[in-house]
Amino acid sequence: MKASPFLGPLLVLPALGVILLLFVWPLLYSLVGAFVTGEGWGLGNFAKTVELYRSDILFTFLIVGLSTLLIAVFAVAIGGYLVLGSNPRAQAILRWLYRWPLFIPFIVAGQLMRTFLAKNGLLNGMLVEAGLLTPLQTLSFLDWRGIVIAFVWKQTPFVALLVAGAMAGLDRSMFEAARNLGASRLRILVEIVVPQVMQTLLVGLILSFVIMLSVLSVPLMINAQTPTMITANMAFRINAYGDYGVANALGVISYLMAGAVAWIYLRYAVRERMEQR
Repeated sequence: MKASPFLGPLLVLPALGVILLLFVWPLLYSLVGAFVTGEGWGLGNFAKTVELYRSDILFTFLIVGLSTLLIAVFAVAIGGYLVLGSNPRAQAILRWLYRWPLFIPFIVAGQLMRTFLAKNGLLNGMLVEAGLLTPLQTLSFLDWRGIVIAFVWKQTPFVALLVAGAMAGLDRSMFEAARNLGASRLRILVEIVVPQVMQTLLVGLILSFVIMLSVLSVPLMINAQTPTMITANMAFRINAYGDYGVANALGVISYLMAGAVAWIYLRYAVRERMEQR
């Protein structure tokens, strides 16, 4: 029995409809709304955005960039130990433990860090009980440091899972040959393993960068100060003033940040492919 030529498009149609409704339409609406002002079309929303929130835009880029850098370091360290480590028990514990934050939503992670990093929170409580600090020496980390800690704790397992899988697929004879020549595990990781999984690492970091750029709950829960991340500014402009123009302009700026990171990855991927040829 010959299959209908319309069967394939019909099967794809529901998924395509969801993408158009939940992703493409909001994107187009945001792009168009950013250029619509009370006087018509123009750049007034962007001028107002830069005037009011330029420090917040820089703060967002620095926070997300720093978090991405730390995620890369920890993900490579975890993946490297799982592949090159010599203690099977420690590897098994790490393999079981590092994945837990994957199953925790950002809103829950924000609440956990709010409790953990407060001046009278669990972290300071443990340090006081251990005799490392006195109650008067405790500090609150509910500021930019808390946002970075929450982002790194939440996203490192995602990138580490990708990187560890890529590392596990490499030819182990290279590691043994390097060890026979006297190379340390750190040197093997940095000079042999990481260059071969760089593309996978970059994919995970770009996805994490975009995810962190869009998170609202963590900055709202942890950082009650200014500057703050632009997601909080977007929510404030809409809820307090109904100002969708400036909120859309902030959204476009976040698109440009994400697009710049994606462009860097595309340049790297194209260069790698050209070198392979």
